[in-house]
Amino acid sequence: MEVILINDVDKLGYADEIVKVKPGFGRNFLIPKGFAIVKNAANEKLLNERLKRREKIEAKQVEALKSMMSQLKDTKIEFGAKVGSNNKIFGSVQAIQLAEKLKAKGIEIDKRKISIKEGDIKEVGSYTILINLTKEEVVEIPLEVIAE
Repeated sequence: MEVILINDVDKLGYADEIVKVKPGFGRNFLIPKGFAIVKNAANEKLLNERLKRREKIEAKQVEALKSMMSQLKDTKIEFGAKVGSNNKIFGSVQAIQLAEKLKAKGIEIDKRKISIKEGDIKEVGSYTILINLTKEEVVEIPLEVIAE
């Protein structure tokens, strides 16, 4: 079954892509949740129109994206966390907390675009944050988790 993604879906694809999925996954999860629509002639025509509009909008946003990338490349985040025995953090560091730290530095990033290269952060140490600005543009930022 082929569907057109409306929203980005982790490990499947980005918005406005046509992907092939198993019929049950498409009918029972993607379509009812509003993540995708069935691929047919009418929906493909709408997709093409939406892609044309998006290209015009993205052309305008390229300059803003370049300036944001230069800001992000020069950024380093230090995150203080309460620590128990053997440098274990109480809880873990989440993307929403990292988005708030970046916002405090004047860089506004959606929490869904932030991921952690090493997986979960549950200990004090150095990590790498990945920020997906677009499909092609990913910026890596160093993160230092320190004990409070």
